[in-house]
This record gives sequence, C-alpha cells and structure tokens, in this order.
Amino acid sequence: MKRNAPLLLLTAALGLNACSTTPTTVTPKPVSVTVLGLNDFHGNLAPTSFTKAGETTAIKAGGIEAIAAELNDARKKNPNTIFVGGGDLIGASPINSGLLRDEPAVYAMNQMGMKVSALGNHEFDQGLDELFRMQNGGCASNDTTKACKFDPNYSGATFKWIGANVKYNAASGKTGTPFAPYLIQEIGGARIAFVGAVTKTTPGIVSPEGVAMLDFTDEAEAVNAVIPEIQAKKVDAIIMLIHEGGELNSTTTANYSTVGCTTSDLDATQSPIIDIAKRVSPAVSAIISGHTHKGYNCLLPDPNGKNRIVIEGDFYGHLLQHLELKVDVANHAVMSVSAANLVVDYTARQAAGTLDFNMTQLLTTANSKTDAISNVTIANLGAPQIQRGISNARNTESALGDVDADALLFGTQAQGAQIGLMNPGGIRADLPDTTRIKPGNAVNFGDVFAVHPFGNTTTVLSLTGQQLKDLLEQQWSGPNATAIKLLQVSEGFTYSYTLANPDGQRINIADIKLNNAPISATATYRIATNNFLASGGDNFTIFKQATNVVQLANLADTDILSNYLKAKGSTLTNTVKGRITAK
Repeated sequence: MKRNAPLLLLTAALGLNACSTTPTTVTPKPVSVTVLGLNDFHGNLAPTSFTKAGETTAIKAGGIEAIAAELNDARKKNPNTIFVGGGDLIGASPINSGLLRDEPAVYAMNQMGMKVSALGNHEFDQGLDELFRMQNGGCASNDTTKACKFDPNYSGATFKWIGANVKYNAASGKTGTPFAPYLIQEIGGARIAFVGAVTKTTPGIVSPEGVAMLDFTDEAEAVNAVIPEIQAKKVDAIIMLIHEGGELNSTTTANYSTVGCTTSDLDATQSPIIDIAKRVSPAVSAIISGHTHKGYNCLLPDPNGKNRIVIEGDFYGHLLQHLELKVDVANHAVMSVSAANLVVDYTARQAAGTLDFNMTQLLTTANSKTDAISNVTIANLGAPQIQRGISNARNTESALGDVDADALLFGTQAQGAQIGLMNPGGIRADLPDTTRIKPGNAVNFGDVFAVHPFGNTTTVLSLTGQQLKDLLEQQWSGPNATAIKLLQVSEGFTYSYTLANPDGQRINIADIKLNNAPISATATYRIATNNFLASGGDNFTIFKQATNVVQLANLADTDILSNYLKAKGSTLTNTVKGRITAK
C-alpha cells in the first residue's frame, strides 16, 4: 500500500558511547534497531478522526487493527523492532475498553508485542493497587462490576510500566519505587535501555487518595540518578520514555510532520519538556514524550547545548513515533538516531485490506460485550456534532464545555445549584466523534461515555464570592501556570480576565456576574461540579474550602449529561456561548 506519511527522518549523527566516554579502538559492529512508540492511546481500540498536515478532510486514524498493521510492516522491514509506550495507554477510554476496566487495551498491547511503557498520569486514575492489578493480573479490583468481564482470568500486562520518579513516601511505610526505573531490551545483539518518567504534576491531576502513598519527583533528576547504573550494564543506547510534553506555539507552522522543530516552535510557558530535555543526561540519545496530545518532531538542546531528538505522537494512536537507531555493539555506542511521526491511516489500510486480523477479532469481542449498553440512543442533537474545542485546547471556552456545565446546573436544581463548573480535562471527546456521526444527529450512550469515561459523580457545594474569584484565579497559577485549565461555566455565569496580569489579579471580582448582576465577595453561592474537582483535583484547591458539601454518589457524570441531552438535545448546537472573555 502507499505509505501514508513519508519518513522524512530527522537525523542526528551522535557518536556517543552509551556506557563510557573512554575512547576505544575496537572495530565497530553496527546494528540497526527500530523503535516505534505509542503515547496517549487511552484505550482507543477503534479509529477516531484525524486530519493530516496540510489537508482539510479528516480520515480515520489509529485503532488497534491499523496500529498492528504498521507494526507488522516495520518488523518485516527490520526484525530488530521494539514497540514501546509513552504513558496513558489506559484510562479515560471509550466504552469498549473503559467499561471493561481497560483490560482489552492491555491485551491489545500484549498481542502487538509492546515491551515497555512509561507510566502516565491516567494509569493512576483508579489508584496504585488497581494499577498493580493491571500490571500483574487477577480480579481483586476496586470495581468488580468491570474487572475480569473481558477475560474472567485476566492475566495482566506482559509489558512493563516504568517510572524512575515515582517513589513511596514516608506515609506509605515503604521505601523505594513501586515500578522499575528502567528496562533493558536485548534485540539483534543490541542492548537498548529505556528509562521512564511521568509528569511530576500527577498528584494534582488524578484523584488524590489514589496516590497518597506516592511522591512524584523531578523527572530529569530521577532519570539522571539511574543513568550511571544503566551505563554500568554496558548498554548500546539509552532512550527516555516520558509522559510529559510540550505545546506548539500559536504562530508556528510546525506540526507532527515538521522535521526538526526547535524550541522556538514550542510555547515555552506550556512546554515543560523543554526544561526537562535541557537537564537530562546527554547519555540519553532520544526522548519519546507524551501527555500534551500534540504531534511534534523536535531538536531540543541537551545540557551541553547539543541538539537531541524529542518526539511526541499526537494521541489515540493517530501517530506512531518512529526512531531508527544505528548502534555499535562492539563499543556500546550510538552511531546515529533519526526520527519521524508515522500516520496510522486506518482509512487507507481498510481500503487496501491490510488491517490486522487478530486485532479485528479482539475489537469484535470487546464490542460484543459492550454494544448492548453503548448503542442505546440518548437523544438527537440540533447539530451533527458538538465539539470540545479547536485541537482539544483546554485554555478556551468550548461548545461542549458550555453544554457540560449547563448539564451540571440542570441536574442539580433540587440541591439549589446556581452555577455549574466543569474541568476541560474531563471532556475527553467531541459529541460524537466525527467517525461516529449518525443520521438524525443521534447520539448514543457510547458517545456520552466517550465524553465522560472516568465514572465521576456529582457534588454540590457552597463557596463565597471571594472564594469563587480565587478559584477562577487558579486556572492560570501554581501548577496550572504551565498547563492552563479554563473551567467551563454554565448559562448565566460570566466573567472576563486579563491574561497579562500577575497571578491572583487576572480577574476583577466586579467582572464576575451571575444572571447579569456582579457577585458579592461575602455572599454564598451553590456550585455543581464533579467529585474530582470538589476534592481539589486539577490543582483547584479552593474547592477544599467549600461548605455544605453534598455528595450525589448515585448521580454519575454520564447520567448528568444523558439527562440533559434527553431534555434539551434538539436545541443544542456546536456554538460557543461566549461566557468567558479575555480583555
């Protein structure tokens, strides 16, 4: 079949010795190794919508049938091919994986031959004990309604999750790390080390109780601490797998296919990977990144100011990160490394008849166990689709964000709610995805589940006007300064902000209005949100100051949205209401 994305490889001739800087005169013995990386898969067993660079018409991309086909082709071309992950392989998944506790996604990675993956923050969504179960197998889950429903004898992941910067804290009563910091793979006579890290912001963006026993330390420092140990094992190359990344700046023309994007192509205020790459040991030959759901193929400076490949592959399996290594196994040195992002074009694969049969079978089995629930029609919208924003940006108001916040307000009138607040990171898909648009603008429960896969419940609480103002200020401050999270707000609630102002001064309380009247700093307001935000999630710690907290444990986020769609669906369109304005 025609190759969907030309491998315009970004190449760096390194001549690095992976285990020592001492010159050697041993005759070189080169071995070529291919590394294919998958980041932010989020259990997307089926393809989703993706638009190629420079084109306007979306295709179906990703999906396990097409990903496996790409791997098959790569292994035919080079048997020395290693399949790795950049984190968030599971969590926030569509219904055919999420309703089965993501066991289908793990089994898909197993069957595709994945060897190792960085931990992602979403691997911790259900807590450490459940992550251990996902790694090791068994049915002793914190949700027995979902666990072992795909396979009654769930056997766990055959690949290993790694994380050098995930450590037990004093409160745990344990020492050390719950996961190995690195893993060495031997292939074709070469020894390739993969060292892992996950964003140090994890405690603020997952349910706090699930990681209370863990510390997430500085990513670069943790990786550098194990480099001497790795080098002592005479490896031929070291690759970093990290679940942290960058954002392209608003003026750049760079994209996933751009060869050699630089620091200037990234938004320095929203790209922690720039600083991490600058501090990670030069012994690391390339960095496979993730977390930010962007596609880029960059050269970023290492501690010595030399360019090093840093690559990320979008999300949901749309792209595979492709590294080509040439290593000298006689001298344990990297001779060259090149990189490209490969489009996983499901549409083309389907037309050519080259989708992977084994993955088709797995997908069919997963669907058969969830279709009865997934296919239940919820409502007919007033438009074919309601979107969560351009490029799924979390720093702007979106049409689906408005709908979600309105749904929270609508569903909690009995509890006296006046304002609905929704975190943008909790909105995981358009309603519906472009590949699932149906006649009559119908949406089903599977579409709703794709938007809200976390199983969050609803909370109503009270904040003063001043607390509400301080809460909104947290959208741009503290840990959110490098990953802005603009809370989506319900009808009747409006405000404006000045981004250039200092922390804590971006909003004038007089500009915050409820039903066209300015709020009072001393008055109390009833807020409807989800239990994740109410617990201080996404670094919105002001929520923990709330009073009169009512937990609606039997009212899930999917119920909230479904009920609202049933009542208002035909009136809802893909329109951003303009409730939040920047001055």
